Amino acid sequence: MNISQILFLIVLVIVFKEAVKRYGRLFRNINLGRDDEPINNKGGFRRMMLIAFGQQKMFKRPIPAVLHLFIYIAFVITQFDLLEQIIDGIFGTHRILSHILGGFYPFMISFIEILSVFAFIATIAFLSRRNLLKVPRLNSKDLIGWAKLDANLILIGEILLIIGIFCLNGADKALESNLPEKYHPTGFFAITSWLGPALFGSLPEYYLNLISGFGWWLHLAVVFGFILYLPTSKHMHILLAFPNTYLSSDNPRGRMPNIESIEAEVKSALGIEMNHTPKETIADFGVHDIFQLTRKNLLEAYSCTECGRCTAVCPANLTGKKLSPRKIMMDVRDRMEEVGRKLDDPDFKSLGGDVDNKIGFNDGKDLFSYIEKEEIRACTSCNACVEACPVLISPLEIILQLRRYEVLTESSGPPDWIPMYNALENNGSPWQMTIERDDWIKELN
Repeated sequence: MNISQILFLIVLVIVFKEAVKRYGRLFRNINLGRDDEPINNKGGFRRMMLIAFGQQKMFKRPIPAVLHLFIYIAFVITQFDLLEQIIDGIFGTHRILSHILGGFYPFMISFIEILSVFAFIATIAFLSRRNLLKVPRLNSKDLIGWAKLDANLILIGEILLIIGIFCLNGADKALESNLPEKYHPTGFFAITSWLGPALFGSLPEYYLNLISGFGWWLHLAVVFGFILYLPTSKHMHILLAFPNTYLSSDNPRGRMPNIESIEAEVKSALGIEMNHTPKETIADFGVHDIFQLTRKNLLEAYSCTECGRCTAVCPANLTGKKLSPRKIMMDVRDRMEEVGRKLDDPDFKSLGGDVDNKIGFNDGKDLFSYIEKEEIRACTSCNACVEACPVLISPLEIILQLRRYEVLTESSGPPDWIPMYNALENNGSPWQMTIERDDWIKELN
């Protein structure tokens, strides 16, 4: 067992152990939400294949969709390369799959190299769109700070990944060309079979091995870094878009679930029997923290790509109001992360008192510490954000539940709303009238 093999095994174990901890923390945070209502998702698998795997909704904007497709396909296909490198690292071999797959091996590597060139072009285009062209939805105030840096870091990582692939393949092809009696031929690679000897062919064997090793380790370092970085990044959608689209509901968009205790009271007053006994519910009506949101809502927050398509079509945002559906999803995720950090902090002490969540957590903050009431009041419930989302996230669900809490629990709301609510409660009409709304029926009798 050589030093490189021992070092790889040590790194592999460390990365695996840390990844288990980080992804476990993320799924712990999602499970802080309440149980989901029974999900009506008979078309879930078809939606997942069309939207998460097939990128269907991305193609409403063809240019960024095609660029994204280059990176997406390259990401999927290069897992072949990664698998080989992991096997080589564990067993101390080099290009082990070339001995097993025969002529299929150079076809796959050639395919990866061509895709990598397209992915490189797409990456440069995305960096330019964000930092040179400054596309408005990619440079709004929602993304100031970490969110913008996060997107750039991933794109820079993509470039490093491509450099690693071409350094490894190019140096190997130069070695095979210069010393065919010593290095096993692996077939014709579409790009590096000519680019490798052209760039590196004049270098001695020692330096070629150095470049090959550098490319191998750079590729693995970027992949391992990406695995550990993913749970803290918006790019978690690469994994979570699949369960999120699968679990999306067939129900009409914007539909709000009834509050069972109120539904039971109304049905009882009307002489209608409930199909089941209402579950015990929290005292508050609506949502004011992540604990009252469903696990699906919290999954959506981690699935958000921060692309801004929702905010770009939001009529409230377009008319200058504070509401940004993207920010709502980012705020929910930030609150989850804050709660998660405090749960992991042995020195954190819950404030206690009356709490309305299953773990008795209370730090004196909630979602309204992140989201201003002016934001949720601006929503027109038009579902434009839901329609625009490429991975079927519904910011509207969260907005409506926050607004329900403000109105039903806090008895609050804009001054213009209160008379309407009082009139609905007293007269069954949004207008303030001195008589019952249905008094005219008595005259007919």
